[in-house]
Amino acid sequence: MNGQGLRMPGEWESHRATWISWPHHEPDWPGKLGPIPWVYAEIARVIAAHEPLEILCHSEDVEKAALIALHAHGVRMDRVSLHRVPTDRVWLRDSAPTGVLDESGRAMLLDWGFNGWAKYQNYVLDARVGREIAKRTGLRRIEPMRDNHERVVLEGGGIEVNGRGLILVTEEWLLSDVQVRNPGFTRADYERLFAEWLGAPQTIWLGEGCVGDDTHGHIDDVARFVAPETVLLAVEKDPADENHMRSIDNLRRLELAARSTALRVVTLPFPRPVVMNGERLPASYANFYIGNGFVAVPTFNDPNDRVALATIAELMPSHEVVGIHAVDLVWGLGTLHCLTQQEPAPR
Repeated sequence: MNGQGLRMPGEWESHRATWISWPHHEPDWPGKLGPIPWVYAEIARVIAAHEPLEILCHSEDVEKAALIALHAHGVRMDRVSLHRVPTDRVWLRDSAPTGVLDESGRAMLLDWGFNGWAKYQNYVLDARVGREIAKRTGLRRIEPMRDNHERVVLEGGGIEVNGRGLILVTEEWLLSDVQVRNPGFTRADYERLFAEWLGAPQTIWLGEGCVGDDTHGHIDDVARFVAPETVLLAVEKDPADENHMRSIDNLRRLELAARSTALRVVTLPFPRPVVMNGERLPASYANFYIGNGFVAVPTFNDPNDRVALATIAELMPSHEVVGIHAVDLVWGLGTLHCLTQQEPAPR
């Protein structure tokens, strides 16, 4: 099967459920793992108030800890299902499969190859997550393959679609010689892949992701669709900040693309730099998650929190916009979009 007829819906389209994985890997938050489950419980409370929530738990002990935190936060447990599935890390946006719809409106799972962002060696358990989710959903699972019969390696945090034929990606993620996902793959190869498997025949290439991004250029920290014709772009106005030049370059690229696609480009600020142990972290309001009737937005105890929340609320008036404190969370080099993965509802 070559994937023709498949379409990845926009994130605001109806979900059957959201999938997350309960935190357990201390090295992901060195010295900070303690408060992270409580942040997750708040995220779970917001999601389960609007749609079913499926949670992977690494072990029996992790499952027990999750239940304690979920109950303490008043999470709607009638909408929560826990699954004992071992994982290396919790970033399901990247390790879990991408949900798509076929021509008949049936949901299917694209299970990309996962290689630890071409950086980490401990990813064997995460590479099996797609199979485990397929078992529990009963959905058909497909492994997109290259012409050389190797699996295509992609992560969900690197792809952003409008569900109507457009996809945003960065050159830093896919075309640089750092953390290479698919050796030998060209720009044209990726564009053909996106058209065939995601129903996105038009690729808009941005330049770089944000400073501190461990994935080397994921789109979900810089540019996000909130409607088929509207894209939010994180722009740093301070010329002295490392994110300034790369975000201005992305703005120019999007403005050029808008001339032929009728896209509306709206800017989001960045928070002031979040630094821990001398390391600049990828703090970005663009890493929000859109669910059934809500948008969960990371906040950073910053004056721009209010600007970001108001901007998103204005663009999505039918959604409840909820800020989630993410200063501790981003120490793991990801926030709300990185840790969630939506399962589309069948049509």
